[in-house]
Amino acid sequence: MRLTNTENDLFSSGFVLPEHRGGDGWTILHGDALDIIPHFQPGAFDAVITDPPYAGGGAKPSEKTRTTNQKYSSMSADKALPDFDGDQKDQLSWMLWTAVWMSKVRAACKPGAPICVFIDWRQLPALACAMQWAGWIWRGVAVWDKMTSRPQKGRYRQQAEFMVWGSNGPMPLQRKVGCLPGVFRHANPANRIHVTEKPLPLMREVVQTCEQGGRILDPFAGAGTTVLAAVQEGCEAVGIEVTNAYYELGTERLKNALQPTETAE
Repeated sequence: MRLTNTENDLFSSGFVLPEHRGGDGWTILHGDALDIIPHFQPGAFDAVITDPPYAGGGAKPSEKTRTTNQKYSSMSADKALPDFDGDQKDQLSWMLWTAVWMSKVRAACKPGAPICVFIDWRQLPALACAMQWAGWIWRGVAVWDKMTSRPQKGRYRQQAEFMVWGSNGPMPLQRKVGCLPGVFRHANPANRIHVTEKPLPLMREVVQTCEQGGRILDPFAGAGTTVLAAVQEGCEAVGIEVTNAYYELGTERLKNALQPTETAE
């Protein structure tokens, strides 16, 4: 793992690193976030920015337990992207799971560190509750306007997702961060490699909540978009990804995008 700052201030003593790949300023760890997060040193991170499994996609248990491609993609079976883990929970289970990982992540963050978590309308109330249960100060909700959606007669378009954000205690106004938007307008990526991938321009705006040179954690790295955006905006980034297919795809994307100065371990 090659980060600008020494890795001695990242993990607790005696922790055995899981499989990982990285380059200058970034790394992605292959494993379950709940297994890895407790081994980070207190105060290791300046911000948390992530897009976890939403466990949405329907109101009935039979709809929620479908594969992620069935829930979130209209691609034919022969063109479908890999499914990802952790998306088949009911709302209560999802809220408890979210509260647990958020609590563990907070212990690894500096005082005042921001947290930004993407979500859809179904789990928005549960996420706000979980964030507060975990000890973060809930500070608001930003909107990602995707600008297009499937029209339904007599109904409002579902063309937005949301970003619940907060901080680890008081957030100093003297942070070297400009005025951030409350609404982001970006279309879905045209050539995605992940079922629910966020557009890179969107994430490059979001990561600006972290001061330049800070270290960002993404516990659900997926396609690696947050990690790539963080490096491009002058930050360090550590990602965690449990699904093998996306660990491979995400790290390969990062290696290619950050060439020629980056190489995979």
